[in-house]
Amino acid sequence: MTVKAYGAHAADRPLESMDIARRPPGAHDVQIDIAFCGVCHSDLHTVRGEWAGTVFPCVPGHEIVGRVSAVGHHVSHHKVGDLVGVGCLVDSCRHCADCEEGLENYCDNMTGTYNFPTADAPGHTLGGYAEQIVVHERYVLRVRHPEAQLAAVAPLLCAGITTYSPLRHWHAGPGRKIGIVGIGGLGHMGIKLARAMGAHVVAFTTSASKRGDAEALGAHEVVVSTDAAAMAAQANSLDLIINTVAAPHDLDAFTSLLKRDGTMTLVGVPALPHPSPAVFNLVGKRRSIAGSMIGGIPETQEMLDFCFEHGIVADIEMIRADEINDAYERMLKGDVKYRFVIDNATLA
Repeated sequence: MTVKAYGAHAADRPLESMDIARRPPGAHDVQIDIAFCGVCHSDLHTVRGEWAGTVFPCVPGHEIVGRVSAVGHHVSHHKVGDLVGVGCLVDSCRHCADCEEGLENYCDNMTGTYNFPTADAPGHTLGGYAEQIVVHERYVLRVRHPEAQLAAVAPLLCAGITTYSPLRHWHAGPGRKIGIVGIGGLGHMGIKLARAMGAHVVAFTTSASKRGDAEALGAHEVVVSTDAAAMAAQANSLDLIINTVAAPHDLDAFTSLLKRDGTMTLVGVPALPHPSPAVFNLVGKRRSIAGSMIGGIPETQEMLDFCFEHGIVADIEMIRADEINDAYERMLKGDVKYRFVIDNATLA
């Protein structure tokens, strides 16, 4: 089947309208008419070739929500008409230790929603900037939010799970003090989720103008990270820091804010490395710098259900498909509160 999509034919060319092929649903497949797709910083890195290995044509998009329009005859968990989502992965080996533990995101043979090898034409996966997608039922998620919130649910499939997973893994909750570095697409979700989990939330930003916004999102405290005195006042006080910044920066300024045995988890992925951190900051208090990548399918479903139960969605700005190139430029400047979402009806 041929559907309309938006993608790029080369790293130095803008995204444009194109026709792409989708496979017919197999026995275990779910066909989804995509209503909305969030715009992630990873989309920009990939489509512009800033991360090695981009294959063209590249159709980005891994924050996908829509309605089931067909199912294979062995599909048992989804039916035509259901509201569903698809996140950053559409396949995995299904039999390794990671897959068996519901951590498909760490499978060595995980298939990402775009730019990963696949048997389907053109030989690599094509993402959610498209009218439709066909995905194995294992990787399709149930959406319980009302349809009126569907566009704002889309960013939960990446920005939401990327912050939820480390918050859960490092036990965010009552009695824990959690720092969120960066108030963007990931950071604004981190603040909302950590607050809903019952933690004391400290937001860190380079912009004093974001103080009110961070408080409105749920931060108990807001620290301007360029204010040395304000940073010093947080020293040795944080149990966990979720660092969402996708640009190289000095990690030492934040590791010194951790308690003994505290952890800073990196979830923002810059195109270039961070400066090497000072080792004494780590060994002196048995602190850790860790990483975390999205979440497995069970945890992503748990996150969606948690967000439904706590009334959480992303703060979004809706755009037409033909506004995507301008949206990328605005995203680079931080000029969005806090996630662009494409209205996929405009693809036609």
